[in-house]
Amino acid sequence: MIAEAWERRRYKAVFVNKLDEALGEATETQSWLDDARDSGYLLPGQFDALDSKYISIGRMLSRMIDRADDFCKHSPATDYRAIPRVVENDSTSEQQSNIDEVFA
Repeated sequence: MIAEAWERRRYKAVFVNKLDEALGEATETQSWLDDARDSGYLLPGQFDALDSKYISIGRMLSRMIDRADDFCKHSPATDYRAIPRVVENDSTSEQQSNIDEVFA
């Protein structure tokens, strides 16, 4: 769903809708994790690790929804194939820094 939201980011409402659906799916997964813990399928430590990841995912998705204008900068008529791609560096720390800035 997130990839589909990214592909349709020229339409802000669709972008937000798809991210909202992804947020709902993440929340549902957290509910299933609760059930798995309560049923003994997950140890408390396993649950805590997975739950904290889903909390982070939820925060990132919420932040993307709040900042949809930053992601949907082009008009609906934009041909994204004509926009030059940004060459990514191999530097993992720089990429992490950029990710942290987006979701700060």
